[in-house]
Amino acid sequence: MLTDKWLVIIGGGNMGEAILKGLLAAQLIKSQQITVTDIIEARLAYLRETYTVQALTDNVKAVAPADLIILAVKPQDIAPTIEGIAPVVDDQKVVISIAAGVPTAKIESAFGKPVRVVRVMPNTPALVLAGAAGLCAGSHATPADLEVARVLFDALGRTVVVAEYLMDAVTGLSGSGPAYIFVLIEALADGGVKMGLTREAALTLAAQTVYGSAKLLLETRLHPGELKDRVTSPAGTTIAGLHALEARAFRGAVIDAVEQATLRSRELGQ
Repeated sequence: MLTDKWLVIIGGGNMGEAILKGLLAAQLIKSQQITVTDIIEARLAYLRETYTVQALTDNVKAVAPADLIILAVKPQDIAPTIEGIAPVVDDQKVVISIAAGVPTAKIESAFGKPVRVVRVMPNTPALVLAGAAGLCAGSHATPADLEVARVLFDALGRTVVVAEYLMDAVTGLSGSGPAYIFVLIEALADGGVKMGLTREAALTLAAQTVYGSAKLLLETRLHPGELKDRVTSPAGTTIAGLHALEARAFRGAVIDAVEQATLRSRELGQ
C-alpha cells in the first residue's frame, strides 16, 4: 500500500520520530521514500544519521513531491504550518494531522480548498510501538485515505476508527490514559514499598503487572471482568484488595477522569 508513496513528516519531535521508527520497523516504507522536516538543524542531523532519511528545514520543498503528509506539530503551530505549505498541497495528496483537539473542518478551512484530511489522536506509548490511536476522516477524505492512515498507525500499536465527534473521548481515554496508568503504577509500587519491597523491585513488579494484564486481555479477548474473577479466590488476598478499591470508588474515579479529560478536550477544540 505504501511502496509507491512519498511520505513527509512535518515535525521531527518525539511523536514524529515515533511514527518514523514504527514505519521503518514494520518495513511498510523505505527510508528513501521519507522526508522529515524540523526547524532545529541538530535534530535533523540526528534523524538523517539514525534513520537515513531526507531531513529538511524547508516544508514547501519537502511537501511539493509528497503523496502523504503527516502534520506532527503542536496544535498552536497548525495554522502557520498549513499557511506555508498550502500552495503546494492539492487534492492528490493526503494530509494526516495528529494535532490534539484540532477538527478536520478547521484544517480544511486553513487550506482554503478541498484537501483530503485524516485526523489521528495517538498517545505517547507510540514511542515504544505500543500506542493506541483513534482515527476519523475529514469531509474530502476517501475510505482508502482512512485505510492508509490506519496502516501507518497500526505500525505504532493499535487503532480504532471513530466518528469525529468522539475524538474528544479518544483524547480523554487513550490520549490522556497513559498518565492515569503511570499514577496507578506509581501507587502500586508505593504500596509494595510500604509493605517492605525495595523501590526498584516494586516498580518492576508494578509495571510488568500492568503490561502483562493488558497483554493478557488483548490476546485472549476475554472480558476484563472474567479475567478479574479468575484471579479472585473466595476469601483470598485479591478480593480483600478489590474491596479496598471499591470502598474508595476506584471505578468511579477512573470514569470521572476520562469524562473530565474529554470535556477539557472539547473546550480546547472550540
